[in-house]
Amino acid sequence: MAENVKVAVRVRPFNDREKQRKATLIINMQGNSTYIKNPEDLKAEPRSFAFDYSYWSHDEFKEDSNGYLQPTGSKYADQRKVFDDLGQGVLDNAWKGYNCSLFAYGQTGSGKSYSMVGYGNNKGIVPIFCEELFKGVDAKKQTAGKDEEYQVTLSMLEIYNEQVRDLLNPKSIAQKGGLKVRQHPSKGFYVESLVSTPVSSYSDIEGRINEGTRNRTVAATNMNATSSRAHTIVAITFVQKTPNETGQSMTRSSSVNLVDLAGSERAESTGATGDRLKEGSAINQSLSSLGNVISALADQSQGKKKVVVPYRDSVLTKLLQNALGGNSKTIMIAALSPADINYDETLSTLRFADRAKAIKTTATVNESPTDKLIRELREENAKLMEMLKSGGITLDQLSAAGGNANQEIEEMKRAMEEELRKNQEEMENMKKTWQERLSEQEQVNKGTMDAERKKQEDRKVIPHFWNLHEDPALTAMIIHFAKEGTSNIGNKNASPAAQITISGLSIQKQHGVVTNKGGIVKIKSKDGKILVNGAKITKETEIHHNDRVLFGPNHLYVFHHPQDEAKNAKEGKVTETPTYGTAQEEIAKKAGFMDKAGKSEEDLILQEDVIQMLPMVNEADAMSAELDKKVKFELALVSPQARGLREGKTEVMVKLRNLENGNEWLWDRNKFINRKFLMQEMYQNYVEGADDWDVSREKDPFWEDADIEVLIGTVHVHLMSLSHKLDIEETLTVTNYQGKENGHIEIMVEPCTAKGGALGEDDFLDDPKDLIGKELNFKFKINFGRGLPANIRQSCCKWKFYLDNQYTSTAFVDGMNPEYKFEKFFKYPKCTSEFVDYLMDSVAVVEVWGKQKDSGMKSGTNMGLATKDLMAREKSNLGENKPVPVKKKTDKPAEATDNGIVIPVPPPPADKKQNDQQMNAYKKQADDADKRAKAAEQRATSSENTVSNIRGLLSQKKKGGNDMISIAELEAMLGGGNSNSVRKEQMGDQASKACSIQ
Repeated sequence: MAENVKVAVRVRPFNDREKQRKATLIINMQGNSTYIKNPEDLKAEPRSFAFDYSYWSHDEFKEDSNGYLQPTGSKYADQRKVFDDLGQGVLDNAWKGYNCSLFAYGQTGSGKSYSMVGYGNNKGIVPIFCEELFKGVDAKKQTAGKDEEYQVTLSMLEIYNEQVRDLLNPKSIAQKGGLKVRQHPSKGFYVESLVSTPVSSYSDIEGRINEGTRNRTVAATNMNATSSRAHTIVAITFVQKTPNETGQSMTRSSSVNLVDLAGSERAESTGATGDRLKEGSAINQSLSSLGNVISALADQSQGKKKVVVPYRDSVLTKLLQNALGGNSKTIMIAALSPADINYDETLSTLRFADRAKAIKTTATVNESPTDKLIRELREENAKLMEMLKSGGITLDQLSAAGGNANQEIEEMKRAMEEELRKNQEEMENMKKTWQERLSEQEQVNKGTMDAERKKQEDRKVIPHFWNLHEDPALTAMIIHFAKEGTSNIGNKNASPAAQITISGLSIQKQHGVVTNKGGIVKIKSKDGKILVNGAKITKETEIHHNDRVLFGPNHLYVFHHPQDEAKNAKEGKVTETPTYGTAQEEIAKKAGFMDKAGKSEEDLILQEDVIQMLPMVNEADAMSAELDKKVKFELALVSPQARGLREGKTEVMVKLRNLENGNEWLWDRNKFINRKFLMQEMYQNYVEGADDWDVSREKDPFWEDADIEVLIGTVHVHLMSLSHKLDIEETLTVTNYQGKENGHIEIMVEPCTAKGGALGEDDFLDDPKDLIGKELNFKFKINFGRGLPANIRQSCCKWKFYLDNQYTSTAFVDGMNPEYKFEKFFKYPKCTSEFVDYLMDSVAVVEVWGKQKDSGMKSGTNMGLATKDLMAREKSNLGENKPVPVKKKTDKPAEATDNGIVIPVPPPPADKKQNDQQMNAYKKQADDADKRAKAAEQRATSSENTVSNIRGLLSQKKKGGNDMISIAELEAMLGGGNSNSVRKEQMGDQASKACSIQ
């Protein structure tokens, strides 16, 4: 009988990042209903969703003495509550012989792994399920007859970048292209050669899962993969062999799939909207395919005809076919963030879960006589053998193969041979007693178990390094011992072989050396970069207990010294165990990013974003060097003013620079993260030795087209004169996000009649408020640009005026000195007070955009050099970490609102002294830029006020019958002095015009 997939949702507490940002709660739950508020429209009614279970785990809890989070109120759902509702049902159905599936869905950091795995005493569904299963098995064994047998086997796999890795078989993890996914005529899709390990107890299964997690960590490190982008499937097969009423041996089996899906971030959140490679990553493919499959199954369940379910579109959906649309009792738990800053992702998760609850599956008990199962396997094998003897393929299959017949035939033969092998193995297992299989597995595991036992004992007495990972589940899974004597650190290709082998991004053959002499441990870098406690080391350095050590750009470890630890404890010096977050914060602090003193809340949030982005940028840079992509990545902090906005927050962006020709692009955070996933995909293929790892330029995540528009800079046009119906004519400096001058633009704003004619002298306004309710017409002209950067081949100007939703733009014009010759007529029949306020207080921000030359500033001396050499040459020529000076701004009023410009983030310095010098230089540079901007703002305001004051004085004189202004009065308004040129520059031509009106 068909039944719906059960769906539960669970909301977690605020995390540190959300607390830092003072996030507000957008989720509420009542009974089985979940409500979500749109933080941008709080007056609107919350959206509601109904599920089988809605779990409130946001608050109303406390941590007991054992570390367990227990309820303090009626709403809180603890780990046991979730298991009793969801996991217990899976366990009961497994005993009955049903196939079961439970998968967790949600964005990274939403709490999926907490529900599935948990931590410490807060065990999740997977460990509690395993524990309860073996409790039940042990209880059955107490009263079992001689023909009764209970068998549990475990497999554990990971899907990353559409490739399957067997986490219980380290050799297969490095297999090029991953394991093959095959299809059985009746059993559906399966993974070829996947290890299925017999387990006899909870501790046994716990050990195997830890082994799989450790292998997963090594694989992620070697491939420079992001663990949150991988799907993990723990598959438990539970077989019960018992005699029936007639004494015939019956086999009842259940396959239980426990699936922790990759982070479900929306494209706008993790990928760059509009990027040409937005949908290019195979990493994103599987979740997109899962969404399509669930939509198709939901349509099918609602009675729609001719619905094709696209299971074959991804490896994940192939392996979940039974769970989603076949013989399985299925549960989905969707993990939710409670914070307003994650509204879009949370709403997307709720919609996904709402769609999933419409799916129906038909589960049947898997029970047959044991002899019958063996007979069916024998018959199936006989058919396969016959097909292989006759060429392995039928006429129908040959016809279907089409043009690639030979290749298809070979593939079909391989599939048949694998199916034959799998069936033979299954028959042999059925003939063996369970104790025989356990004994065989124990012999296989003995070496591994002994080695693991010895490693744990050695950790108690030998100094060692343990890994830190952004995913807590993957932390402390890799151990490297610093044994007495000298240990070389290097990659797997080191000769002679390194005693400490670290494989992965930017690890050199002779990366460094660790020496341990009488318990004093020192480390020294050779050909590779090593940071100790966030600072780059240039000489041999002694390391102590809980020191943080970074090898290359992303291999982060904590040093553990048992003797130091014991000594510190004896002296009462207990140091806090480092976390991934605190270690990255330390690295950022040593780079000059974490000066919290006197910082505003916004600045602290910005620093947090920098900490998150810094290791990612370092990885991208290292991948570029290793793959010889001739580009460099740098962090840049860009103010809202530099992005053409009047207000907003400073954003962390990434600058991509072509090292051969000097072209530059600024990527926003989303675009960079999306591209980095694609870079990781390319790097993985490179490490695996794939012939096609390199791709065409159009598909290369490191390449950007010169035709992509780049922001050259902005100019700010003050509009106060327009509120007096006075002309504006300015040559304005184009300033980029660094405060650097990138040329000039001539702009004119001319008030005019409704037909475009010139205004008369009586049309000028003394008081801008007189404009309210009256007509205003004007021409906005952009005449030309001068001195734009040499690598810009075409440019245009874009801007929005007042309430415009769309940009107004000039055409693209060639050259460094473009003649835009652009004019737009604006007509406001009746000015509102809001519009007049806008003219008096605001600026029109004109953005200058360009397209770069393909050749750019290519230098013959750079041709043929490797990326590493280009990077080294750049450091040598510019001086590593040397601040780029900002050109002094002119004192023109129109540049006044160019404040808030943020200097690009400097790379990490070599030592504290250099760091202090560098950061002082950057702070002084930023302060100077800010002072110049404020001074220009004051001059601009003064200029506008002068015009207004002169107009007011003229009005008073006219009303008093006097049409003359004395020089003394004029000088008083100008602040004294008798320099006509200074006064004219401060007032501008319009102020001069105002003085002559009678």
